[in-house]
Amino acid sequence: MEFSIAELLANFTDDKLVAPKALEKKLECHDEPSLRRLQIALDALEKIGVLVKERGKYRRVPEEGVVEGKLRCSSKGFCFAIQDVEGSEDIYIRESQLNHAWNGDRVLVRVTKEGSRRRSPEGEVRLILERANPSVLARIKKSESGEFRAVPLDDRLLFELQVNENGIQLDNAIDHLAHVQVKRYPIGQHAPLGKVAKVLGADDDAADIDIVCCKHDLPREFPETVLAAAKELPTKLTKAELKNRVDLRNLTTLTIKSSDEDSADDAITLEKTKAGGNWRLGIHIADVAHYVGSGAPLDREAQRRGASVYLSELVVPMLPEQITDNLCSLQPGKDRLAVSVLITLDDQGGVLEFEIQPTVINVDYKLSYHQAEEILKDNHTEELKQFEPIFELLAQLDKLSHAIKDQRRQRGAFELNLPEKIYARPDGSESPEETDKFTFSKFHYDDEGVLGAVVVSATLPIHSMIVELMLLANQTVASHLIALGVPSVYRVHPTPDPEEVQELVKLAVSMGIELKLENEEEVRPQDYQNFTHAFAESNAERVLTYLLLSTMKPAFYSSQPKPHFGLALEQGYTHFTSPVRRYPDLLVHRALHAVFEAGRDRRSSRVKDSVDLRHSSCHGEINWNVLPTDVHQELESHFGAVVVHVSEREKVAQDAENDLEGLKKAELMKERTGEIFHGLITGVQSYGLFVELEELLVEGLVHVSSLKDDWYEFRSRQQTLVGRKNRKQYRLGDRIEVQVKSVDYYRQQIDLIAVGGGSEATDEEFESEERSEFQPEPALPDEEFSEE
Repeated sequence: MEFSIAELLANFTDDKLVAPKALEKKLECHDEPSLRRLQIALDALEKIGVLVKERGKYRRVPEEGVVEGKLRCSSKGFCFAIQDVEGSEDIYIRESQLNHAWNGDRVLVRVTKEGSRRRSPEGEVRLILERANPSVLARIKKSESGEFRAVPLDDRLLFELQVNENGIQLDNAIDHLAHVQVKRYPIGQHAPLGKVAKVLGADDDAADIDIVCCKHDLPREFPETVLAAAKELPTKLTKAELKNRVDLRNLTTLTIKSSDEDSADDAITLEKTKAGGNWRLGIHIADVAHYVGSGAPLDREAQRRGASVYLSELVVPMLPEQITDNLCSLQPGKDRLAVSVLITLDDQGGVLEFEIQPTVINVDYKLSYHQAEEILKDNHTEELKQFEPIFELLAQLDKLSHAIKDQRRQRGAFELNLPEKIYARPDGSESPEETDKFTFSKFHYDDEGVLGAVVVSATLPIHSMIVELMLLANQTVASHLIALGVPSVYRVHPTPDPEEVQELVKLAVSMGIELKLENEEEVRPQDYQNFTHAFAESNAERVLTYLLLSTMKPAFYSSQPKPHFGLALEQGYTHFTSPVRRYPDLLVHRALHAVFEAGRDRRSSRVKDSVDLRHSSCHGEINWNVLPTDVHQELESHFGAVVVHVSEREKVAQDAENDLEGLKKAELMKERTGEIFHGLITGVQSYGLFVELEELLVEGLVHVSSLKDDWYEFRSRQQTLVGRKNRKQYRLGDRIEVQVKSVDYYRQQIDLIAVGGGSEATDEEFESEERSEFQPEPALPDEEFSEE
């Protein structure tokens, strides 16, 4: 099994000695070549002082002044190591100190010069932990000496690869795009060596999905060992499997997906309780952890991928079809294993109690979004008569979801009103309304997703209902694992920087919108809720929402429970509802299974009184370690080692989806070069205006150099460009007319020219003290390094 240095070092924690045999098992090194690779890696790490060998075992050596980070380089060759620890400084790495590390690589960096107020610390790459580019998207070239070279399309990869023909006629591929696998990284003076895996074609021939998959090294096929492991999984449920599960097959169970063809991995039940007249809501999630054992080939592949990637009509799945579309697909009329969160709620959406159980369920009804919405509108057509037994149930679920939403809002959580991303196909039609449409859905997951805050869906209210139910299930599971003191993987959304929020407040005031922080030194979710309400009453809601989004920090995964800003949760939150498609969810299921199978319900066997570890009644009653020491440590160690990786894989999936979206936009606008559109100014910088074409939701740049009627000055506080002589101004939120000047397809850059719009600055606006002539943006975040 292939492994990275990062995966190897993840097994060394707490200064403990680790035996080679344990490493062989963890890294699945069973054959002679993999055992040899492991020993070479151990010898090398020992030689450079990262590991020390004692009595035949290895221990990690703590190194002062050495930090771990991810390398981020610019096209001009400036590189920084970005540390994982929140609030840590980025470390500048000179080109001579990269030691053959490339953009995106995870590295160990030795700090060689401390930073100052205006200067970042400097360092050198001590060790490359994990390569981010096992393959590259490149253009094939031929040198004068007759050698074939591959030039990466990504201009942050500052190298060329030597490539051999390997059975492919590369003379016919010159200037074509190709997917090139890296067979050897640079060693000393030797250039990297690559192998052409696939020639994608000339610029007009290469398919956008092929480009994205190659650029982000997304595997479309599973290894044979993984497919074989999936095929060997049992397809029938045995009595032994059902013995320790709660049987919920008698409950009316439904699942709602965007279309009838979508595979369902979650289901819902609702029943009235006998006592008190409350509601018992059931959220049932396919029990993926039952089939995907820790450390097995299926698990290692799922961990490596981290998440499913959605590329228009293509999905690059985390797990094979045998699991996603069969064993863990909650199909009507079929018994399925699940992990169920059963929550007792009052009519106001308040949680009274809950339990989490391994169950067996059987789905009765599968509805599409459209069908569910028609039922809620009382539009009971002939097609919908088959769902008549659940009309009332669906209405009650909708009512209860609104009560749950009110509970979420009362604690301060907020929603973002973002437009649907719909783009017209470039088929030569005269107007977007006349063309076929394709949609990039932002609803891959029925929760807050990658943004950290719930996105309002004006066109899909049924999706909003499901989101509220799934958010509650995620929150409930987190609260239970925290109460039990069991290791888990948590979803963290950091609090925004108060200074950035203050800048937003000032900018909004300049646009005539009064915003206020309750406490200027501490940003609260309630502030953002108030902001979004104020935005909704203004004429610039979309622009202000984009600005608000830019102040929010990225969400990530952690092995420690921390606040979630977007959901206004102080104690912790986790992802539980999508274990088929997100690896962190699968890990949470694994933690729950540890409780089901090995949890201790009393301090010792001599104590008679016990607690129910699956019920909320045990909260506050536990003062012992619920899991056996070895199980607890194993989970804690694994979760701690993998959270950074799964956060990065989520980022890869997001970048790939954004890249495809960007290519689609560029393809569309290339066909519309020269056309004029109405646009909304969504950003103003010293170098130009970012304009969103309102008809197509496509963004381009009006560079300041194209504003030839005057010399324009940038007013940063007002986010405005103002003409020196003619007093013409372009402000954030203004609507203007623009012409598509040119399109760079591969860079996904759309250049626009302003042909109409703008306004005349008032005397007060024109005489603003904060004036700065146009200057190109520095290539580095630290101006001190511009001399480099």
